[in-house]
Amino acid sequence: MAVNAELPVFLSNDPLVNPKVTEALADHSVPQESKETQSLMTNEPLKIDENLRDTDAYKRTSIITERMVAPSEPTSSSDVVSPMRGLKETTQDSLEFTKSGILSTVDLLPGASKLKRALEETDELIVCPGVHDGFSARIALDVGFTALYMTGAGTTASRLGMADLGVAQLHDMREHAEMIANLDPQGPPLIADMDTGYGESTSGPIMVANSVQQYIRAGVAGFHIEDQIQNKRCGHLQGKRVVEMETFLSRIRAAKAAKDSLHSDIVLIARTDANQQHGYEECIKRLKAARELGADVGLLEGFKSKEEARQAVKELAPWPLLLNSVENGSSPLISASEAKEMGFRIMIFSFATLAPMYSAVRSGLEMLKRDGVLGTRKELTPKKLFEVCGLEESMNLDVQAGGTNFVGGV
Repeated sequence: MAVNAELPVFLSNDPLVNPKVTEALADHSVPQESKETQSLMTNEPLKIDENLRDTDAYKRTSIITERMVAPSEPTSSSDVVSPMRGLKETTQDSLEFTKSGILSTVDLLPGASKLKRALEETDELIVCPGVHDGFSARIALDVGFTALYMTGAGTTASRLGMADLGVAQLHDMREHAEMIANLDPQGPPLIADMDTGYGESTSGPIMVANSVQQYIRAGVAGFHIEDQIQNKRCGHLQGKRVVEMETFLSRIRAAKAAKDSLHSDIVLIARTDANQQHGYEECIKRLKAARELGADVGLLEGFKSKEEARQAVKELAPWPLLLNSVENGSSPLISASEAKEMGFRIMIFSFATLAPMYSAVRSGLEMLKRDGVLGTRKELTPKKLFEVCGLEESMNLDVQAGGTNFVGGV
């Protein structure tokens, strides 16, 4: 395969240029003399089992590959785009390597590196639906979102059955994030809520550093850490209180030191909730200080107006800002197209799955109680639901390993 001179080293598909490709070959125990390896150095495409072409796994890989191709003309401001757009194109061969068991060069990047490069090398808005459990994450992947957000409110509700009042602890959040991030380890990057870092004032920096290290090892691509007091609450509830700025900055220093100690690309997002208690100017002051300490992205929670949101982007430019959209929350509704026009770089929708889930589940249960049936649509069979959860991938794995459990189908 000829080397594309336009590809940066980390995206090159030539093993002589990109050591990641060679590492992938070694990891998959592919002999250097194999057909797969020979195809890396030639224009000869790999053969793909035709039976795999109709599977959801193959289709998802095709979608991901197509979305990583840089557009030939500017996109509209309303586009919900892949965070990989603008990172140069991959080839059809890269798709074929994936299906033969060898990862494409872009897929080889950890989620943190994908997110970091998307922020540095594109100007697109990265849209992340908030997912609260494995099933909602699977649906978001199936729909085709190219970045995800693990919501703290949703995690607290789904994992603990409780309100978002700071009751979820590090083990709850880290285990949940690790599960979601690894549903598709080579897939979309995951941003996760880290609340206040899970440390009391006396041991705060140590616990914050420990939290960051655990998130990195779990495969999280980015996280936000905030300045609320330890007994915190959802950012769209009243009565929030924040710590002194120096305590907040201590959390940022500890988080930065932890990511640097592991040489990680994980994206550190500094979040302030001070607007409700101290006002807009204090928020800007805190975010500028966090930026000076090395935070990668800023998040001002609880904008009081669209004008305030627009002004924050201008005052902190070119530093990237994240916008948290909570419909029916304490901030005005800002659409993805508006956010892009304002200059935001990341947009999370914290209740994107939790709110629709509540409406759908409640409606179904009320019908069951009233009529004795759920009224499920005919196409929603158990098999269909399991397919969203990776049924075909599991069946293919069994076959590839020599198993016979699914010879007759399911």
